[in-house]
Amino acid sequence: MAKLKELLSSIEVLEAWNDVELEVRGLAYNSRSVEEGDVFVCIKGFKTDGHMYVAEAVKNGASAIVVEDYQPGWDSLPQYRVSDSRRALAALSDAYYNHPSQSMKTVGITATNGKTSTSFMADAILEEHKLKTGLIGTVVVKYGDYTEPTELTTPESLDLHRYFAQMRDNDVSHVTMEVSSSALDLSRVGSVDFDIVSLNNISREHIDLHGSFEEYFNSKASLIRNAEKGKWAILNLDDPYSASLVEETEANLLTFSVETGDGDLICKNLDLSTGRAKFTVEIRKPIIVEDERIEPQEFTIELSTPGYHSVYNSMVAIAVGLLNEVPIPTIQSGLKGFGGVERRFEMVFEDEFKILDDHFANYGNINVTLNTLQQMDYENLKLVYAIRGSRGVTVNRENAKAIVEWAPKLGLTEVIATVSHSHVSEKDVVTEEELRVFQEMMKEAGIHVDLYRELDDAIHHALSEVQEDDVVLLAGCQGMDPGAQIALEQLNKTRPDIDEEKLFKPLKNRVAGIL
Repeated sequence: MAKLKELLSSIEVLEAWNDVELEVRGLAYNSRSVEEGDVFVCIKGFKTDGHMYVAEAVKNGASAIVVEDYQPGWDSLPQYRVSDSRRALAALSDAYYNHPSQSMKTVGITATNGKTSTSFMADAILEEHKLKTGLIGTVVVKYGDYTEPTELTTPESLDLHRYFAQMRDNDVSHVTMEVSSSALDLSRVGSVDFDIVSLNNISREHIDLHGSFEEYFNSKASLIRNAEKGKWAILNLDDPYSASLVEETEANLLTFSVETGDGDLICKNLDLSTGRAKFTVEIRKPIIVEDERIEPQEFTIELSTPGYHSVYNSMVAIAVGLLNEVPIPTIQSGLKGFGGVERRFEMVFEDEFKILDDHFANYGNINVTLNTLQQMDYENLKLVYAIRGSRGVTVNRENAKAIVEWAPKLGLTEVIATVSHSHVSEKDVVTEEELRVFQEMMKEAGIHVDLYRELDDAIHHALSEVQEDDVVLLAGCQGMDPGAQIALEQLNKTRPDIDEEKLFKPLKNRVAGIL
């Protein structure tokens, strides 16, 4: 319960009608979720407008509404007009739950690629330090023994502040969360008190949502640009877009690099021969965090998660650990014990040959994945690619371009492709134009394509030809989500000698793609 006037003091009300004092029982942005005594906030979305559902909200018990446009016909209903109802929802939610993110050390991580893995890595380091942690991201929201699968990379602001409040009430001290560009654009992280923010990389993705690459970058960059004085921003100097923000934030800076040798933290002596990285981190100048001074020094890191991208992700996680005063031996053990996130260059089978599972989302992600493969020791690569559906011709052309550019370096002359007909929802169906662009790019490059309607058949093709010391790469987003399960089930039938418990262990805690 909260007093309406106290909540309204957190936002700028442009006009008010029937302004009365009320006890607010809750907030809602979905009319179907409204309960007696709630304030209904009308949000204008891409597909629908909350202003159209005022009648349903009132029927369900709404006691007041927050609007961008006055709603006639509700003479006795308190209405409050604001310039941006999404921002208002975030501020109202934060106030309703009594500013929960201020009670915890909150880390916000944004990037085109690696948000999920980086968040999980940072959380693993903080947990290794025996801190009570919370995690909010694409795969799951978790704290203590509680876990909840998520649908959005960043939850709507009301849900987000509710999660923060639940974490605070369960004595969580440190929260790590993914922050998507759409969440920044749509004010879902409005009024969150971030202590540490990071932008790891930028490449073309979700351009249709933002209108242009510049707008997409500005959305990501706002997390850094809006960081307050006294907070921390972690920037990757190998990425020109991340590096360009060095002079554009009031926050304290901690910079790093893997390739250029620039920054406060640098990666040296990188060994990726097994697919799992070993390297040295050099702290090049003192890092002063509150009352602690971390002196220049070097220490080694061994990752259990494979992939070149894991090195970049781990550098951010290491920086998060240092800024939270986690001892270096604890950072080392936390990363060594971290087994990875599903579908992020995940090793799902490792015997006489390897099966890797990667979400292969966009040009930048594909480049990093195939760069890792180039540095691994293996005989032949079998690429099973689920073409990305309903993301537009631009994204699919660039994905195909990345494959074409790496093909000669990897000795790749054939791609086993699929549209995953039976394993994608309507919003992820591969269009004729997307399929045509992919096939044309492969044909121009002289790469043979074995195209399958069904994912099961494409995987069967690869497994029927795989030889000792080969790598099978299950690559693709939604269309490849169930790929690991399908591959392991096919292996289970053809290789009954393999212990089932060991074979299916990689699927044990999976959230996505389980049939």
